[in-house]
Amino acid sequence: MRTNFKNALAVFVLLTLCFAGQLRAEAKQPAKMKASAVEVKMIPSDELTLPPEFQVSLYENLIEQLQKRAVFPRVYRDGDRNAGNAADLITLECTVVKFNKGNETLRQVTTIAGATSMTLRCDFMDKQGNSLLVRDITGKVRFFGGNLKATYDFAKKTAKVADENFSSGTSGS
Repeated sequence: MRTNFKNALAVFVLLTLCFAGQLRAEAKQPAKMKASAVEVKMIPSDELTLPPEFQVSLYENLIEQLQKRAVFPRVYRDGDRNAGNAADLITLECTVVKFNKGNETLRQVTTIAGATSMTLRCDFMDKQGNSLLVRDITGKVRFFGGNLKATYDFAKKTAKVADENFSSGTSGS
């Protein structure tokens, strides 16, 4: 009887500690930064040579995924004159940090070779050029799919980071 009580007490204490830790982790969630629009800058290929098809695909997929996630009510392209009039505008600049163009044929034949991967440093900045958030985000295609699918993977992950850290300030988000 005494052993059962000790076991029940030990289980109760462990569950209480686990639950309290989970509540503390949820309470530490940082507040989302407010932004009503984002201007996506064209991705330069200065430091590392990035093939043109990857550069265009990265840019287009990034814009598409940001619009699809609807984190920001407005998504502007690089050079759009209307972006300057937007309240709470942030600018997204991505720089290629690492790029490995895989081999689609090799990837289909074997599962351990031919992967395409790219890492880009994403810098979310306010109108004054101050960094609000900087993250290195990696896009990959490992098993099936064309090399450009890595750009889609990168864009989805970037839109998720934006969604986790920014709010449009409207009741829809």
